[in-house]
Amino acid sequence: MQIGFIGTGVMGTGIILNLLKAGQTVVVYNRTKAHAEAVLTAGATWAETPEAVAAQSQLVMTMVGYPSDVEEVYTGEHGIFAGIQAGSTVVDMTTSTPALAVKLTQLAHDHDVQALDAPVSGGDVGAKNATLTVMVGGDKAAYDQVLPVFQQLGQRVNYFGSAGKGQHTKMANQIMIAGTMTGLTEMLVYAKAAELDLPQVLATLSSGGADNWSMDNYVPRILKGDYTPGFFAKHFLKDLRIALQEADRMGLDLPATTQAKLLYEAMVDDFGLGNDGTQGLIKTYEK
Repeated sequence: MQIGFIGTGVMGTGIILNLLKAGQTVVVYNRTKAHAEAVLTAGATWAETPEAVAAQSQLVMTMVGYPSDVEEVYTGEHGIFAGIQAGSTVVDMTTSTPALAVKLTQLAHDHDVQALDAPVSGGDVGAKNATLTVMVGGDKAAYDQVLPVFQQLGQRVNYFGSAGKGQHTKMANQIMIAGTMTGLTEMLVYAKAAELDLPQVLATLSSGGADNWSMDNYVPRILKGDYTPGFFAKHFLKDLRIALQEADRMGLDLPATTQAKLLYEAMVDDFGLGNDGTQGLIKTYEK
């Protein structure tokens, strides 16, 4: 099966490399070709537009930045739907809005194409090691067909129902991560002020009830002064805004997530640190 993949950022690159390692044939597109060098060197081929990717692929996967990017990649003048073949499947792995997932699925059906929304969790480590968690909504028949591909890039794959349900699940995931990121940040601020040995604090907390994925993966980076993005802070802020918009639509008040959004707004909007990883939140406390 010919796979097309659009988006060769941190996450997309890891996913494409694992698809290639699994023996898949992959054609790629990215707005900046230089950012696709790693996957092209590994054996992927290049197409000049999303339309050209779609024209030669039975399965088209996308992972881009923002919902506006998703819409442009699919519906633009040289977008996926301009070149898609009837009977193909499209899978958007971008963390985006549930409403857009529903819209894209309807447009896919108009082209006799199946569609899935399949955002992931696990960051750059998960993308590199093929240990992502994949949260899927959309056409069940498409899910059954694409499941073996998902299993080549993730260790846990779950189907949640109709179009948009994968995105709703990812919002639940981001709400949880918002709490762990603010918790680990304030834990470090407190421990440092108390003049504790920070590596020893990490080792101790990691063996008890406070252990969590974010702490295990991001605190060691913070202690080394490493703020390179496993996941961009600006994209996490986008996710929190989507989650709160969806919560408001459902009549929910999420005060802890609202506070996390305010903290990340300070990091991204006030201090200009949106291209740091999410662990860079601690810099806002230092400022």
